[in-house]
Amino acid sequence: MTFDELDLDPDILDAIDYMGFRETTPIQEKSIPVIMEGNDLIACAQTGTGKTAAYLLPVMNEIAYRRPSHTHTLILVPTRELALQIDQQVQGLAYTLNITSLAVYGGGEGSAWDQEREALSKGADIIVATPGRLISHLNLGYVKFNEIEVLVLDEADRMLDIGFYDDIIRIISYVPKKRQTLMFSATMPPRIRSLSKQIMKNPVEIALEMSKPAEGVLQAVYLLEENQKLPLLNSLIADKPEYHSILIFSSTKKKVHEIVRGLRSRDFVVEGISSDLEQKQREETLLRFRSRRTRVLVATDVLSRGIDIKDINLVVNYDVPSDAEDYVHRVGRTARAETTGVAITLVTNTEMYKLQRIEKLIGYQVFRAPLPDFIASSHADTSAHRPSRPGPGRRNFRRR
Repeated sequence: MTFDELDLDPDILDAIDYMGFRETTPIQEKSIPVIMEGNDLIACAQTGTGKTAAYLLPVMNEIAYRRPSHTHTLILVPTRELALQIDQQVQGLAYTLNITSLAVYGGGEGSAWDQEREALSKGADIIVATPGRLISHLNLGYVKFNEIEVLVLDEADRMLDIGFYDDIIRIISYVPKKRQTLMFSATMPPRIRSLSKQIMKNPVEIALEMSKPAEGVLQAVYLLEENQKLPLLNSLIADKPEYHSILIFSSTKKKVHEIVRGLRSRDFVVEGISSDLEQKQREETLLRFRSRRTRVLVATDVLSRGIDIKDINLVVNYDVPSDAEDYVHRVGRTARAETTGVAITLVTNTEMYKLQRIEKLIGYQVFRAPLPDFIASSHADTSAHRPSRPGPGRRNFRRR
């Protein structure tokens, strides 16, 4: 379906065209008509499928048509990065529509607080907020949410994962009971079902097939010892000079620092990003990576869903994600928008059970790549753990 087939404002269609979008994604095709009809909605789709635009377009269409004088839409998100990403997308779509938006998140400068307070008290068309920061404003009594018409919970499963349930319920107590509620989630655990029963009215449910990495992702697993990970990573990066954008996920902030130190090179820039950095530093780091001034970005799990950077050539799971669904989200950082990409996971013997959960979820075994000889011979007792060499026709990364 093309966007022209939807009953959207001509100015919004112009903005969509200007941004280079022609056809709807499946989640957009299914969600937009439901939202435009005023229904509550639970939509389940994995990252990279265009779900942000799936709710922004109908919401902005309504705002452009009615021109309300109050804050129309509140969007709750789990991370600062996602709040900024959504706010930037609103601004990109609204450049001719005179629709105002503001991202409300922690970690900014003092001037950001004052700007947030003004928007929350006087009203902006769309507020995008992290729960913790928003509650800090709500506690001071000047937030005007009594005329909110649409409430969106984006990455709802992740918000519950990191303990925002009570905050979400409290925030909802400030918005009208008569409203449209839209919940977008990458997974549909029982907690999401329970929450939806409390805050929604007869929601339409849309669940796209998920938990499968995109077709364009070439996946591989290396079975190795912990002390072999960094030498292998250096070798992989050195062997692929054509990869200009490499994203590495680690389980801890300490490991981020260790990996950055271990990858330092005169030939390219390596940076790390974690909650240790101030918000301004994090934004500047992401900007350098986005603009290709930084070739390798090492990140903690906080960015596995919150980062939106196109054309990442290689994603590396330095540690196997504990949540099998997170594997799909991390791998989803590459092969976006019908491009191809490579996803590599480094697996120690103690992490094998996590890999087995991932393979059960995605429905197939990820290709076991043989270790380079200099890595394999560096630790004598790895032979029992090392994978057998691939059989005929399986010497390349498996495409899924």
